[in-house]
Amino acid sequence: MRQYRHPQEDEITLTRVLAALSDPVRLSIVAALSRKGECGWSAFDTCVSNSTLSHHMKVLREAGVICNRGDGTRCFVSLRPELDRAFPGLLKSILAFNKQDEGEADLCEAPAARQPAS
Repeated sequence: MRQYRHPQEDEITLTRVLAALSDPVRLSIVAALSRKGECGWSAFDTCVSNSTLSHHMKVLREAGVICNRGDGTRCFVSLRPELDRAFPGLLKSILAFNKQDEGEADLCEAPAARQPAS
């Protein structure tokens, strides 16, 4: 299995982490990992193609939010503990606000369908 480069702890920046978490699909991946812990790559129900999911995983990995672990032909993903050491409480706060903002909306809905009516 291919080994991916993960940034060192001192390479993780707040700007890159926040940019990575700015996408609803990536935020849903992080929320799932926060709830479930380590998951197999195929366990994410995000309603995006595998190539798009792969791109989102790459953005999260390169920002230092997640790490990948290979086991045979399977790939497992988990949150990096270094993230909470670098930015204590950041992920917990963002996920709490996201839960309030989104109201546990279905990620398969079109963004316009999730916005409250004026």
